[in-house]
Amino acid sequence: MALIITSPLRGWATPLDQVPDPVFAQRMMGDGVAIQPLGDTVCAPFDGEVVTLHDSAHAVSLRSPEGAEVLIHIGLDTVALKGRGFTPLVKPGDRVARGDPLIRFDLDAVALAATSLVTPVIVTNAEAFAITRRTLDRAVGACEELMALTPAKAEARRWSDDGTVIADTVTLSLPHGIHARPAARIGECARGFAAEVHLVSGDKRGDARSTVALLALGTRFGDTVTVEARGDDAEAALAAIMALLATDMGEPAPAPAPAVVAATPALEPGQISGVIASPGLAMGPARHLRQAAISVEREGKGAEIERPALAAARTAVRARIAARIDTEGGQVAAVMRAHLALLDDPQLVTAADARIDAGASAGFAWRGAVHDQIDALRQTGNAHLIERIDDLVDIERQVLSELTGTPADAGTIPAGAIVVADDLLPSQLVTLATHRPAGIALARGGPTSHVAILCAGMGLPALVAMGDAIEGVAEGETLLLDAEAGHVTPAPSPATARAFTARLAARTARREAARAAAADTCHTADGTPIELFANLGSVEDARTAAAQGAEGSGLVRTEFLFLGRDDAPSEDAQLAVYQGIADALPGRPVIIRLLDVGGDKPAAYIPIAAEENPALGQRGIRVGLAHPELLETQIRAILRVQPAGQCRIMLPMVASVAEVRAVREIVGRLRGELGIGTPVELGVMVETPAAAITADLLAAEADFLSIGTNDLTQYVLAMDRGNPAVAAGVDAMHPAVLRMIAETCRLASARGRWVGVCGGLASDPAAVPILIGLGATELSTVTGFVPEAKAIVRGLTLADARAHAERALRCTAAAEVRALARAFEESRR
Repeated sequence: MALIITSPLRGWATPLDQVPDPVFAQRMMGDGVAIQPLGDTVCAPFDGEVVTLHDSAHAVSLRSPEGAEVLIHIGLDTVALKGRGFTPLVKPGDRVARGDPLIRFDLDAVALAATSLVTPVIVTNAEAFAITRRTLDRAVGACEELMALTPAKAEARRWSDDGTVIADTVTLSLPHGIHARPAARIGECARGFAAEVHLVSGDKRGDARSTVALLALGTRFGDTVTVEARGDDAEAALAAIMALLATDMGEPAPAPAPAVVAATPALEPGQISGVIASPGLAMGPARHLRQAAISVEREGKGAEIERPALAAARTAVRARIAARIDTEGGQVAAVMRAHLALLDDPQLVTAADARIDAGASAGFAWRGAVHDQIDALRQTGNAHLIERIDDLVDIERQVLSELTGTPADAGTIPAGAIVVADDLLPSQLVTLATHRPAGIALARGGPTSHVAILCAGMGLPALVAMGDAIEGVAEGETLLLDAEAGHVTPAPSPATARAFTARLAARTARREAARAAAADTCHTADGTPIELFANLGSVEDARTAAAQGAEGSGLVRTEFLFLGRDDAPSEDAQLAVYQGIADALPGRPVIIRLLDVGGDKPAAYIPIAAEENPALGQRGIRVGLAHPELLETQIRAILRVQPAGQCRIMLPMVASVAEVRAVREIVGRLRGELGIGTPVELGVMVETPAAAITADLLAAEADFLSIGTNDLTQYVLAMDRGNPAVAAGVDAMHPAVLRMIAETCRLASARGRWVGVCGGLASDPAAVPILIGLGATELSTVTGFVPEAKAIVRGLTLADARAHAERALRCTAAAEVRALARAFEESRR
């Protein structure tokens, strides 16, 4: 009877011959099939035992009860990553069932760092088993048949042997010890002799012909290994193996950690750089948070039990999320609404139900449905969508927690601690925030993730994309988190701690003084008026902004009305919200951005065909123009707000003059139908290089321009802000982005139009003087930063800001700009 080897990954099955590595292509290690992975979790290909798991977690081998030994090697040259991007879920000696998860890996990070993601699945004792059937050149799902094996007839080895064993020792020069490729070369060499050859390391002994046995030795660079040989040609075999082990076999040296572009040109010894997600300073003890795994049973107890269990868990999670929306408000509520939409996503629910019908438990079905969606998002390559993977993981964990009783949150922390973690989920941050941490330091994450946005809204200093170094900080060790310069200082000297404490005290004093003067009009030291607005996502945000001294709103995100529901909100429902925001900011301008869906913000009732790259497809105003009934309903609701003209209309993701003209025609027609004689201003968001470079043409049609720096930065730098390998480089202070902003201001000014900034850069204290100097006359920030931004502007003269901006434009990198900004700030204190 054949032994069925199922695919450990979802992907494309391909012949070993096509693997760009001779060790695998020439079958030095054994025969098998390669997979181009589309999933991020390696699962067991049969019931059996985990024999080896490499220290780097990039390779695992298993043995079936029939004796078949199979190696799964994730990618090529991945041993050099030293475990970065890999999470082992098992250990040697574990018994596993077919389909059990073995290793989870970061598909994007590994793909960027490795030579190739192709994953060979090798029968390493091919002399004992013949492959009688294999799946090739087609898509294969995890746990679908990949190969069928039957026992091969054993051939007895014969040699003249007097029983003498000869041996010698060698110090390994292999950079990563004996991993898969060196094991294959050793095996190939040993098979060229009749002698029996073994390698001994410590108390472990392995047959030189067996890849799995050699991997199980667990050797590292510099280890001493004894080679034993017995048989007729033992001396020749020993000499050949020793000669091979004395070299590095051409193995690459360890790869450096992924480069993190520091926000400072030079670090002091011991400092760890990161990307500023939320500006500020914090000092406190390090508190590590490590996410506990939630285990679920694979097999269910029948659909009549599992389906109600999943429904009940989703209902309980839905109630908790709804309660948070009611109590938190603001950005937290906006993120929670997105979670509600995911929780009730029909595709997720349908996929989970199908798995339950196939015999899976509720937990296993939900996990599988969620991870199918995660795989699909990764394949898009769309930064917006990839950044939303954390939200899917968050929803997965909350439902599984409800099903299993395993806590889903990250635990508690003492007030004033610096949270250190690989990454955080949005719901975890919301829970942690109630304990009042001093700051956040994350190994992964991006500056525009939901966690980063929430930190900024909470005024919680945060650094992200810090790499593995931050996780090496000792528990309880004092950390100085500088989210102005972009680094953490562990275990500071007394003098360094005193200087940082003085900075903290001075910053606190400045913020308190800024809050005291928050209601004062915003203008530069020489009298130039600068409008200081706030970004809003709800009526509650508007009330908070008014209390912080905001002079209006430069961005009302209307998506919160449209997402997480089965149909579009009515005109009257929209009017009630827009009127509430206007009433909270009496006499002050309110700029309402038209519906910005598509890409990372899909609405179930707006059909958008599948796109190869949604970031460059139906997004922003393109969606509105493609669905005129939605667009006109929203515009009518905005026009009906009283007093007429207080609310201005802003178009998202504009790329052409034709789009502006089309919306202006609609606005004019609807004003006539509603009998509104008061002019209503129409503006555009500058989020693409096309809009920035044609700002003069857009300004001829629009009443104002507002720069969305988050998307503009990504498109200008051609960097995926959701990709941890390059997230550190996605800095809006890059000279290329600043030059785009400068050109937008220059071209619009020539047409007599004002330019604002409503993206994340407006909430960066270091950027405010530069933006004013480049020509922005309106800044729209997170609500909590409004008083501080006003204080920064009041301390500037326009001449100084312009000179400072000119110097910034001559810099060659974002790090230089930030260093310049720090020097500018220090010179003014």
